[in-house]
Amino acid sequence: MERENSLRERLIDVGVDLVMTDGTASLGLREIARRAGVSHGAPRRYFPTHHALLSAIARRGFADLKVRFAAATNGTTSPRGQLQEIGRAHVGYALEHRGMFELMFRHDLLDSEKHASGQSRLRDSTLPLFELIVELIVRHRAEQATAHQLGAPGESEPPPAVTAAALWSNLHGLAQLWTWGSLQLALDAPPPGGAPGSGQLDRLVTAVLDAHLGPVKS
Repeated sequence: MERENSLRERLIDVGVDLVMTDGTASLGLREIARRAGVSHGAPRRYFPTHHALLSAIARRGFADLKVRFAAATNGTTSPRGQLQEIGRAHVGYALEHRGMFELMFRHDLLDSEKHASGQSRLRDSTLPLFELIVELIVRHRAEQATAHQLGAPGESEPPPAVTAAALWSNLHGLAQLWTWGSLQLALDAPPPGGAPGSGQLDRLVTAVLDAHLGPVKS
């Protein structure tokens, strides 16, 4: 059993290395098996479908992103400050690991409900990170209401989950548009090929937070 688990993990390790270096187009079962040094049919013993293996690879990405979120928010107590750090970490990860980031959020491709293969579904890795953003938005609103002696949120204010979804989408789009060079064109910034400088990244992430949470009130 230990040997079986070791081979299963090796197949995932190879898949992670491939997606990090060559992108999602490289993640064929035959290529993963070849680089793992096993027969091309071996992955089917552990992953009955190609999607099941891709989901296992994507879960490694979510585990890494979770660690980065924890490290980024360590020592930051305010919910707004934590959202700022999570935003920077999210965009930074997307720019640093483009292939893995693309794979992680392709639930339409991975179809994790069908291809769980007895393992935890990919949604079990995705949703906790989203729920963290929702929780921080709830805390931020409560903190703002207390600080400024406001009443309960008005009916016109979107539910926290909707605000979190819009915020997340904006951060995701920021990273993708930077990768494609569109933001550089719009902002007359240097051409694509690297991540924004820390100051520029901070300004972009802050603008996203201001758009969905309102600017910081003195």
